[in-house]
Amino acid sequence: MIKYENIEVTFGKFNILKDVSFTLKKGEMLHIIGPNGSGKTTLVKMLVGLLEPTSGKIENHATQMGYLPQKLNTKLNLPMTVREVIYSGIKNQKLKPSKADCELIQSWLEIMEIPHLFESSMSYLSGGQQQRVFLIRALIAEPDLLILDEPTSALDPSFREKFYHMLYEFQQTKQMTIIHVTHDLTDAVKEDCKVMYVDQTIKFFGTYRDFHEFEHRGHHHA
Repeated sequence: MIKYENIEVTFGKFNILKDVSFTLKKGEMLHIIGPNGSGKTTLVKMLVGLLEPTSGKIENHATQMGYLPQKLNTKLNLPMTVREVIYSGIKNQKLKPSKADCELIQSWLEIMEIPHLFESSMSYLSGGQQQRVFLIRALIAEPDLLILDEPTSALDPSFREKFYHMLYEFQQTKQMTIIHVTHDLTDAVKEDCKVMYVDQTIKFFGTYRDFHEFEHRGHHHA
């Protein structure tokens, strides 16, 4: 589904990414880790069209993408409600959400354990609540490619486990391809997933099982 071929990204004299090549098949889950400033976010921003590589080629055969950026762009002076934000992620939008759309949004709010926030203003939500709303927006159209950049940074630990369980369920039942940028593999990893360690270039790309050996050779993620 995804192919990076000899990707390089430079800003002025700084080399952000160099010689990045990998492929990801439909239905695979990839966890991307690495130290701060290693190019992880740059790597996924190119996939959603927010950045262009300096050189190299990217192929993306997804028909529907869901994306949760690392930094949520929530303007406090913009009085959007939770319903309006989530509806903006629904396919085939109309001027107003239908009754079925509202019921779908409400069901997702219940899954995310925030059903009471349906008509709440985004500006009054906590960071964790906002993150759950934007997670719903990324998931509600059931994309075939889901890109999550630090999706649990503001979530409480008790909810993270439920969230990752839900992700793996989507991967298994809907053949969803998932790219997940994280600093902590502890909660997120299952044995059959892929792991990529990035530090300007790809230092490791393979199974989680093989990643243990890579770590034991002296590499540690942030």
